Amino acid sequence: MPSAFITGITGQDGSYLTEFLLQKGYTVHGLVRRTSNLHRSRIEHLRSNPLIYGERLFLHYGDLTDCTTLRRHLIKTAPDELYHLAGQSQPGLSFEIPESTIQETAIATLSLLEILRDLKSPPKTYLAASSEIFGVPTAWPQTEETPFRPVNPYGCAKAFSANLARVYRQAHGLHICVGIAYNHESPRRGEGFVTRKITATAARIANGSGEILELGNLSTERDWGYAPEYVEGMWRMLQKTIADDYILATGIRTSVRDFARTAFDCLGIEIAFEEQGLDEVAKDKKTGQIISRVNPKFFRPTEAELLIGNSEKARQELGWQPQVTLDKLVKIMVENDIKLARLQKF
Repeated sequence: MPSAFITGITGQDGSYLTEFLLQKGYTVHGLVRRTSNLHRSRIEHLRSNPLIYGERLFLHYGDLTDCTTLRRHLIKTAPDELYHLAGQSQPGLSFEIPESTIQETAIATLSLLEILRDLKSPPKTYLAASSEIFGVPTAWPQTEETPFRPVNPYGCAKAFSANLARVYRQAHGLHICVGIAYNHESPRRGEGFVTRKITATAARIANGSGEILELGNLSTERDWGYAPEYVEGMWRMLQKTIADDYILATGIRTSVRDFARTAFDCLGIEIAFEEQGLDEVAKDKKTGQIISRVNPKFFRPTEAELLIGNSEKARQELGWQPQVTLDKLVKIMVENDIKLARLQKF
């Protein structure tokens, strides 16, 4: 029975990856912070299952900055595969907390690589990078060879980690795959991310909340995919004999404006965007009511541009192929959020 160790197991990707690996017959170990609240929503259905938790799923207390404890866990569990997903993951927030972002995402990765370097039998390792490493890229769409040009602290930290992984792969022979995953969403996304903010707020509005959805730059475009498909790509990377870097992306970019329009369409609300003073608002075409507006406080100091990925290498070498379209992705998220909105109302 193969085994895997996941940092960031309670996050969106970590929870989907855990389900995927358990279905594949793995024993899964996860690193979690010790808190007074033992409820971890994204994996609670697994943790509360006595046939899984304590049998094939094990959680270990620790922190990315606690190298000694992390080393002990990896020595004790001796996993075949390691998926390093943990760290502060919001580009916008990284402007407000740059030091902790760098510490969690960059320095912690260096410490982890040093631990792996010392292990007698280091596991095959997946390192989560991000399209934010490209920032304002020199080529469209981006490939694994496109130069890194990050424009926010988060992107800088991920670029550092990706470059360092390449160095340790070449210099120390570690089997490390760098996954450059473009934005991937799901109902498990936190509301701090614009996609989930849109679908959750739209669902509450449709359920009669009367609130207004406030957004930043509506023209910002991203390459959005479906998270469960992306975690399969992570696993496929580690099944290769030779470690390498791979882009996971749909190759299709969509603006925040169009994402919002699609979300409201799923709820039967047709909206129209129009200028109102210096800002842009969205009105319900039937009622004329404003249901969304731009709030400048959500603009970032610098914005990544034209991030669209070329995943041909992953498609050819890994057999990875995204299937869920943006319309389907939005529908999945909206349907989940309308259920939550109705439960909250009562």
